[in-house]
Amino acid sequence: MKQKVLYLFMLVALVISACGGGGNQPAIVRAGWAGSPDTLNPGMAILTEAYTVFELVYDSMYDLNLDGSFTLSLAESANVSDDGTVWTFKIRDGLKWHDGEPLTAEDVAWTYNLYKDTPEYPYLNGYYTTYFDTIEATDNNEVVLTLTEAIPNIESQLVFLYILPKHIWEGVDKLEYENTEMIGSGPFKMAEYVQNEFVRLTANKDHFLTPPKVDEVIFQTFENQDALVQAIKTGQVDMITEMPNTAAESLKTDENIELVVGAPLSPGVTDIIFNQTDPENCPPEGGLCTGHPALRDRNLRLALAHATDKQKLIDVILLGLGNPGLTLIPDGLGVWYNDTLADYEYDTAKANRILDDAGYVDADGDGIRDMPDGSRPLTFRLNWPSDSITAPRMSELLAEMWGELGISLEPQAVDPDALTAQCCPAFDFDIMLWGWASDPDPSALLYVYTSEAVPTGSSETGYSNPEYDDLYAKQQVELNFDARKDIVWQMQKIVHDDVVYIIPFYDANVQAYRTDRFTGWVIDQAKVELSDITSLVLIEPVK
Repeated sequence: MKQKVLYLFMLVALVISACGGGGNQPAIVRAGWAGSPDTLNPGMAILTEAYTVFELVYDSMYDLNLDGSFTLSLAESANVSDDGTVWTFKIRDGLKWHDGEPLTAEDVAWTYNLYKDTPEYPYLNGYYTTYFDTIEATDNNEVVLTLTEAIPNIESQLVFLYILPKHIWEGVDKLEYENTEMIGSGPFKMAEYVQNEFVRLTANKDHFLTPPKVDEVIFQTFENQDALVQAIKTGQVDMITEMPNTAAESLKTDENIELVVGAPLSPGVTDIIFNQTDPENCPPEGGLCTGHPALRDRNLRLALAHATDKQKLIDVILLGLGNPGLTLIPDGLGVWYNDTLADYEYDTAKANRILDDAGYVDADGDGIRDMPDGSRPLTFRLNWPSDSITAPRMSELLAEMWGELGISLEPQAVDPDALTAQCCPAFDFDIMLWGWASDPDPSALLYVYTSEAVPTGSSETGYSNPEYDDLYAKQQVELNFDARKDIVWQMQKIVHDDVVYIIPFYDANVQAYRTDRFTGWVIDQAKVELSDITSLVLIEPVK
């Protein structure tokens, strides 16, 4: 009984303080989201929620701005040699970690060497260091990064390589370290974290660049999407970063809520993922590769593409707030997006003919097509992360669309961590509905298609194409912008022709905040991200 009373007392106190009350009440921002970080270890994280927290707690060499540009963060200057292979970064003097220890060039060099020399770490971001040769700290508090050859995108390669405190990390197992204290140098400090419940961050008022005006930010997880929307209506939270688009109209009419719609800071990609791993490419460590063999047939994937009404998905699920997708490179990446590709038209009759011609017939008359050899029906497991807002309705619509081909689905939502384990590199699934958030440079998502990514856990499909791999390597070091763009466009054509994925749409970012709690949210840019430092260090209580 005492615990319940104490909990209620604390909850009331937090709600009062979150309202930006007078006196010395702390200014606490409450944000609602549908997910939760999968880990606080920067080298092992996969989910977007984890990277949202990393951006607030850690610093890196560059910051990414809402207009897509980069600005130096930890360094006060950057100089490059004439041949483009040696970069010298002068680290700001007087920097501090959250525990009070000094942050120097030694920490930066040690972190980069960790990322470069530990193959399993970081889990998804190893390709950022592909062209790192040596990294050294000088007595002048400089970091000298020498590359094996010049690359065209040093900023995007460093922006998400979060700098770690050497005095903590050099004595731990990098792959197993839970990092619950999460000592960083960023504008917010980790205070408390309960997975699938909340993340509580306190302000680092002494941050060298962007000290927050608020005192705390709490990200609260809501498993029920309706509860998430209701929470901002009732004032339980001050901002929500995701919502079903069906809620947008109801929020528009609330006088205390501002709805914000725009391109994501990291353009989003929603994908329909086919497990097409060939047996010879099944990862020797951890690979189960239980995918339905029909999914390795391009004809089958092509038929599914022709039977997918993308515009209906956009209209029903997003209420029109999205564009049909083509490849993992989203339209939000501007010039890197190959807009010359012709999508597969929605044509169920054509899809059925493709399957007929490929020998997929209903051999036993049960309404479901079978493999050409009659070995098994075209019944596919369809999974998605249980925190997805769009996937449940999409699975229903796909079951209807693909059902017209004589294909059946076994839909099931799965905990995001469990689905990650099923996915990559286990390949223990048939079809998944998930998505990616894009880097500002196309290399990150282009890497997902490479053969090298199959055993590392970055590939979702098991796709392997030597021609594509060669082009990926070429664009990594092509310094001429137009030539590199041509290669990137050629790569997109290859994977689109191979129907590696079906990309139903690129969706807009739909977020909302209460106008009666905090002011100063950045909403006048082309891109929208209220959970980014661009807003959270600027907002302050409404007076």
